[in-house]
Amino acid sequence: YVAAVYEHESILSPSPAALVERRSALELMGRNLDVYEQQVLAAARQGAQIIVFPEDGIHGFNFTRSSIYPYLDFVPHSHSGKWNPCREPYLFNDTEVVQRLSCMALKNKIFLVANLGTKQPCERTDPRCPADGRYQFNTNVAFAADGTLLATYRKHNLYFEYAFDTPPEPDYASFDTPFAGKFGMFTCFDILFFEPAVNLIRQYNLKQIVYPTAWMNQLPLLSAVEFQQAFATAFNVNILAANIHHPTLGMTGSGIYTPVKSFIYHNMESYGGKLIVAEIPVITTGYKTNLDKTPGRVSEKGKEQSPPYFYAEMMYDNFTFVPVWGEKGELQVCANTLCCYLNYQKAVLTDELYALGVFDGLHTVHGTYYVQACALVKCGGLSFSTCGQEVTDATALIDFQLWGNMSTPYIFPLLLTSGITLDFADHMGWKNNHYFLSKNRTSSGLLTAALYGRWYEKD
Repeated sequence: YVAAVYEHESILSPSPAALVERRSALELMGRNLDVYEQQVLAAARQGAQIIVFPEDGIHGFNFTRSSIYPYLDFVPHSHSGKWNPCREPYLFNDTEVVQRLSCMALKNKIFLVANLGTKQPCERTDPRCPADGRYQFNTNVAFAADGTLLATYRKHNLYFEYAFDTPPEPDYASFDTPFAGKFGMFTCFDILFFEPAVNLIRQYNLKQIVYPTAWMNQLPLLSAVEFQQAFATAFNVNILAANIHHPTLGMTGSGIYTPVKSFIYHNMESYGGKLIVAEIPVITTGYKTNLDKTPGRVSEKGKEQSPPYFYAEMMYDNFTFVPVWGEKGELQVCANTLCCYLNYQKAVLTDELYALGVFDGLHTVHGTYYVQACALVKCGGLSFSTCGQEVTDATALIDFQLWGNMSTPYIFPLLLTSGITLDFADHMGWKNNHYFLSKNRTSSGLLTAALYGRWYEKD
């Protein structure tokens, strides 16, 4: 099927904390919707059957609970029957944004997914009802090609979004299409948690995901395109991921991903939006990883002259590292119950420092979640203290096998190369209670090769 995602440089309110009238809120959102309209038309002309827009693309961000109110539409939660906002605009008040989105879908005969802020009045008898008498949700809406509202999804894992409420129960949102079957949807930070993302995919055996996001890149392990690709690979799904484009805030990175190929956009240099259109196969069955290459075991010989261990902060976590010196070798580094192993051979010796790091513990900055990670990274400079820094360019081509005795089945294989480009492993999967990733010769200099494990039960 042909899919489109649009990385949108949203027109933002100059003072999001200021209280404004609904009229001026609609005026600002209308300018973003004008851009959406052009992009839907462009995507439809290229044969796209579905288009996805980013999180916060219509209203922006940094609102307070009261200042966002004029920007909120009323959207009935999906279980309340069929509604076509374009054809039935009079059913509810404050649905101007939803109406425009519905009409774009209808006019261009395309499935459309977008993100907006919504409001829902609640009864004082509801113990969870906020003091102001309403819920405010960060919401995705999906429309059919005839403009019908198919599904809504209210973001569950909020990321410092004080204007919004967490829904009382996780939404498991999906919708059917004639061209690729069932799609599931969730938003941004949700991708790191079991609820609802992993549970949704497992319960409904989903193979296609739409994913609006407003993601701030964090190298070396959580760049948007890097993690989006890893998620597609780990769960054997196609992901249509639309990010917002604000390079000054570190926000870029969208794409259309399959488990074995991706069409991505990552641009921290220039401004303006970007439409990606690609034809991808419908995934119908489970995907078996190629397990015919057994990773070798680290030999016991030569342990006495093993390189020194050192500690450095990476992704706000205290990693234990060992330097990757010389043109080839076998290394091991452990923390708690997790041991990581690396066999490597450098094609050419460069004056770049690489290190193998391990972390097994609770990550506590900007969210709390348990991580088990084995990571081969290029360091920022030549001293140990630079390992774990954000690096975007590298020249070293390395053949490697990386493996670890992970305690969780949820492993995201990361493979990032120079200039924030993606590469794909030759082989990966489980063997003898170890998860491994192997690659002969990356397409360009290696930035990160990592096994990013999420141990959800220990969050």
